[in-house]
Amino acid sequence: MSRWTLDDLARLVDHTNLHADATEADMAKLCDEAKAYHFKMVAINQVQSKFCSEYLAGTDIHTGAAIAFPLGQTSIAAKVNETKDAIANGANEIDYVVNLTQVKAGNWDYVEDEMTQIVAACQEAREATGLPIPCKVILETCLLTDEEKVKICEIATHVKPTFVKTSTGCSTGGATVEDVKLMKATVGNAVQVKASGGIRDADTFLDMVRAGATRIGCSAGIPIINEIRRRFEEQGVDSIEL
Repeated sequence: MSRWTLDDLARLVDHTNLHADATEADMAKLCDEAKAYHFKMVAINQVQSKFCSEYLAGTDIHTGAAIAFPLGQTSIAAKVNETKDAIANGANEIDYVVNLTQVKAGNWDYVEDEMTQIVAACQEAREATGLPIPCKVILETCLLTDEEKVKICEIATHVKPTFVKTSTGCSTGGATVEDVKLMKATVGNAVQVKASGGIRDADTFLDMVRAGATRIGCSAGIPIINEIRRRFEEQGVDSIEL
């Protein structure tokens, strides 16, 4: 267990707006909110990479581009090109959706090749810039068996993306404590776990951290952090043990 300050908890948040009709004004608002609350990242559709990265220039808040979002049903080459384009336009984190057709077919060589190529694209950017480009693999756990979740996580332990991530938030379900625990138990300390999808209140947020998540993707980060702040003030504390 560790102690977490309010800022520590805020720095777990990937502040999210992935709506197809999001405007530049919506993106500016998202970025302003991320700055005000000191969130870790804004999670946006890939096409918004340039706008958000420029808006956040000079801050420590990252721009996270969603790749092949939300279905993951594009070729490896398309995902790699989209990744490289996002990075060229200022994205400094990548969240890509795994190809579920290949997962369901048990084509694990394909899944590993896809993961390897996208991680390599992020690594190449790191070597060119000297800056890390975290890569997150979105499993879409609600559509997978436990065996499929474990297999993807096992592949991740030797390909070494930065995170395995539960969900897009756009399918039939989102993150569960059980899935986060399963993923964490599989990857251990080799890879981190991001919980995303359906995390809308402080108790769920804290449960995900207790289960082993070290990043939380949500659009409800502001009310969640405000609620935790209120609890701290009521209890007269400045941190929590999780």
